[in-house]
Amino acid sequence: MIAYKESFIDEPTTTLCLVMEHADNGDILSKVNDHSRRGTYFRESEIWNYFAQMLLGLKALHDYKVCHRDIKCANIFLNLRGEIKLGDFNVSKVAKKGMLYT
Repeated sequence: MIAYKESFIDEPTTTLCLVMEHADNGDILSKVNDHSRRGTYFRESEIWNYFAQMLLGLKALHDYKVCHRDIKCANIFLNLRGEIKLGDFNVSKVAKKGMLYT
């Protein structure tokens, strides 16, 4: 998962700012858009690798009773080693006693 570092309020704009781990290879959406623009495709091995890593990440979350609830290309980040990081937990829920809570 993309690590949360800290948060603060920007006083002049009263904006909440979140400092997160840097995904130095962007997100899957940007990769899809790049391929679309160039008329190229992902390699099948790359797709399977990303898919397996996403499943492992979701399994880890579910082991902690966390339901992400917003899996999409823009929320799946990559580092330079090709490792997947799940991010954007704004609408995630924690299961307690069989129910999901924000």
